[in-house]
Amino acid sequence: ARRMQFTSADEVTALADTIEAYVDQAIQIENAGREVGPPPELELVGELRARLDADAGLRAAFEALTPGRQREYHLHVSSAKQASTRENRIDKFVPRILAGKGLRDR
Repeated sequence: ARRMQFTSADEVTALADTIEAYVDQAIQIENAGREVGPPPELELVGELRARLDADAGLRAAFEALTPGRQREYHLHVSSAKQASTRENRIDKFVPRILAGKGLRDR
């Protein structure tokens, strides 16, 4: 998917040719009947997978989250270099997961 962000009408005007080319390409792809395959299955970091395996309630709450929220937690936990930091991050966010909230939800 291609995405463009604009902060002013001048930007839209300046990129009009590019925008038109993207729209034409999207129309051609749609008319050709091409489909986007399913996203790859999320491979959870070991510490998070182990915690979910050990706690059925946490697993159910995690699986009830949207795929984007699941991925967000996975990326945050897996970005830690040390196992102890990954464990601490999991501990910190268990209440939020159980509440059905994403990493940045209020």
